[in-house]
Amino acid sequence: MTYDFSDYTVIVTGGTRGIGGAVTSAFLSAGAKVVATYVGNDEAAKSFQAEHPGKPLELAKFDVSDYAQAEKFFNEFSENHDSLEALVNNAGIRKDNVVGMMPPEDWDKVLDINLGGTYNMSKLALLKMMENRFGRIISVTSPSGQLGFAGQANYAAAKAGQVAFSKSLSREAARRGITVNCVSPGFIDTELLADLPDDLKKQYKSQVPLKRFGKPQEVAEGILFLASREASYITGTVLEITGGI
Repeated sequence: MTYDFSDYTVIVTGGTRGIGGAVTSAFLSAGAKVVATYVGNDEAAKSFQAEHPGKPLELAKFDVSDYAQAEKFFNEFSENHDSLEALVNNAGIRKDNVVGMMPPEDWDKVLDINLGGTYNMSKLALLKMMENRFGRIISVTSPSGQLGFAGQANYAAAKAGQVAFSKSLSREAARRGITVNCVSPGFIDTELLADLPDDLKKQYKSQVPLKRFGKPQEVAEGILFLASREASYITGTVLEITGGI
């Protein structure tokens, strides 16, 4: 599909690498103005921006799990932008371990960023979107939230929470012309998979009916569809981009 997002301003959290980078690039290619957030890697962020010369791409460095930082970001955003058409909650981390060996700080950190960050950004984005009675909020969740992979209790809980949060928020926001959905990518060929041993990659790939890993661009296409005006009657749902898992 071909999209025209020339009248959109979009925020993509974790928007300079992996799936987030692909989403940012796709929105830019479709004419949107994009603010891509990141938390730590200045060099990677600047390199990513250099790959999009002449494009309306802004970078914002802050921690989405910190409400005060998120609020400061939105205050500055509102000073420079008249509207916000779409928010993509993509920022997330994993700290895998079996529950019996999981440090409390690893539980807290994953929940704070993956779920708390979704609340912080969605709440503040909603207030901005309400000004124009239009908006698209899309959160990147995971099959782990439904299937509960071993060693990922913290991640699975956060991702399941994202879905439940989005379903509730979709009911609250509907009468204001704002839709709220999730995209659930399966095994996507990013740096998270690149570090895995070859035998584990082979095992994961065997679980996918299409027998390959997905591409970040394929996830981005699903997100762009849900962000489009054409997706106006889709809310409170999860789009699975998993190759059939």
